[in-house]
Amino acid sequence: MNVDVKATAKEHAQLQESLWKISQSPKSTVLPDASSLARARASLPRSLDSKGIGYDSIRRHILEDIVPAFNYSSISPSYFGFVTGGVTPAALFADGIVSAYDQNVQVHLPDHSIATDVEFTALGLLVDLLKLDREWQNGTFTTGATGSNILGLACGREYVVRTALARKGVTSTRSVGESGLFESMLAAGLTGIQVLSTMPHSSLVKAGGILGIGRANFIDVSRDSDPLRIDLNLLESKLSNSEKASIVAVSSGEVNTGRFATGGLAEMQTLRDLCDKYGAWLHVDGAFGIFGRILPETPEFEVIREGCEGIELADSIAGDCHKLLNVPYDCGFFFTRKQGVAQDVFQNANAVYLTGGQTQSVPSPLNIGLENSRRFRALPVYTSLLAYGSAGYQSMLQEQIRLARKITGWLFDHPRYNALPESNDKQALLDKTFIVALVSAKDDELNRQLAAKMNETSKVFVSGTAWQGRPACRIAISNWRVQADREFAIVKEVLDSVTQGV
Repeated sequence: MNVDVKATAKEHAQLQESLWKISQSPKSTVLPDASSLARARASLPRSLDSKGIGYDSIRRHILEDIVPAFNYSSISPSYFGFVTGGVTPAALFADGIVSAYDQNVQVHLPDHSIATDVEFTALGLLVDLLKLDREWQNGTFTTGATGSNILGLACGREYVVRTALARKGVTSTRSVGESGLFESMLAAGLTGIQVLSTMPHSSLVKAGGILGIGRANFIDVSRDSDPLRIDLNLLESKLSNSEKASIVAVSSGEVNTGRFATGGLAEMQTLRDLCDKYGAWLHVDGAFGIFGRILPETPEFEVIREGCEGIELADSIAGDCHKLLNVPYDCGFFFTRKQGVAQDVFQNANAVYLTGGQTQSVPSPLNIGLENSRRFRALPVYTSLLAYGSAGYQSMLQEQIRLARKITGWLFDHPRYNALPESNDKQALLDKTFIVALVSAKDDELNRQLAAKMNETSKVFVSGTAWQGRPACRIAISNWRVQADREFAIVKEVLDSVTQGV
């Protein structure tokens, strides 16, 4: 193999420095221009060169041709699409270490590497940040909220079927992971598994399709007056169906609005009691909202904190780190209070050589999650949490919420726009606003083009969505660089400009 080894440690350090400068330089636009995209596409090879072009040439190609055609989703504070988040300086530093040392964090081998100890400690620090008891340290880092929701529903599937078997008097200890879903449900006398939720995120529904639960078996249990909130009477009527095993999925932060499915500890306690009564699993999808738990106990954030109260009563929690924790893609987290259930589902079969340190205090991650080959994605989390602490993240989140509320309040008073969900009470709307400002234009023609017109300015990027049958734009705020006054001025300028001539 002819490998160019001329890239010295010094050159790698210089490259790292150049990447750092790229990530820190101010960006006046959020999307690449047409010429940069065209140049990058023209530079792509049509076939593989057998000899290779060498390190120096590929370095120039990537930095000069490819990088200018990237968007600034994690670098620009004015990128408001997809709740991308950003990469803090501490996280960027740690991610470089992850790539350099390339640890495969799968088995706890304490004499080989500190990596699994660091990951387990990072889970504990994250639990502390979210104001959960250390019993929640049972969990793992995943590729993102989709992976975490798969884990949550998989554990829920295991638990509810085994509970149904026990209630039917079947004493077999074999798990769904061992015996299979069809055989276990047949023995339990079940016709299916239902997931009871309100406006679940698409990743949760995707998880249901992957796990054999079925996308059609997601049942809406929302109130007629509010599609985001759970109707407890309707929920109990669905739970009482003895032919179905049930998972209750709580959206702690809905994708379009950032709002919460519950409103306080008492409501979550009722959910917990109903799940215990009917043998259901209680899962929280906290990808958007769980970080509301870090907010200070002040009137300004009271409604947000209430939406996060009682999460500790759930059986499992899914979340994203790349969002409000501002670490690189890909990184999510999964916690459960019932670690034995996760091991029943994800235990590696017939792989004694992979059991490693199962008798020790740090569990081997491959036996409680999806992956056997795992990137050391815990290190940027560990580094960021230690670098900034709870106060640092609290400050970031407060600035993001204040920007969302400044935009929402301005939209509420604007003659050409709607602040969504529509409300006659401005203060109530602002109190419920978390990290998303949802907007539509009152003029139908402008509304159909609103997202495209905003993004054409290249000063901001927003994602198009729909709300109550009409197109809408979602301004989602999650970058650590956000300064509320600065970004508000940019959003205001863009929204004012697109109404001109209409």
